[in-house]
Amino acid sequence: MATAVRAASGSSTLKALLSELKAIRSNDGAGAYSLASKYITEQYRRFETTEQVHCRAKEELQFTAQTYRCYLESLRKLKELNESYRGKGERSIRETADMVGFKLPHDPK
Repeated sequence: MATAVRAASGSSTLKALLSELKAIRSNDGAGAYSLASKYITEQYRRFETTEQVHCRAKEELQFTAQTYRCYLESLRKLKELNESYRGKGERSIRETADMVGFKLPHDPK
């Protein structure tokens, strides 16, 4: 039963990792995405375990996959933050106050 839970966890990690790869790919990087996803799925198949076999490399693969997923997700979120706070020229005082969550003195509370 524990192996089934680990297998389910592994497939969800694989799906999350592939979805993060898909989210950060650009139009010209479609070839790089397919190579990366192919490599990742090959590694998952290589380290598959059965109920009779306990493979330490599988646990290492899970940890590495979760680490890369976290890294890719963080890169995507950083890019989104940089886009939202990127300099767009001169802003008014009201826009700046709204952006950081402050209210101007003449605004109703």
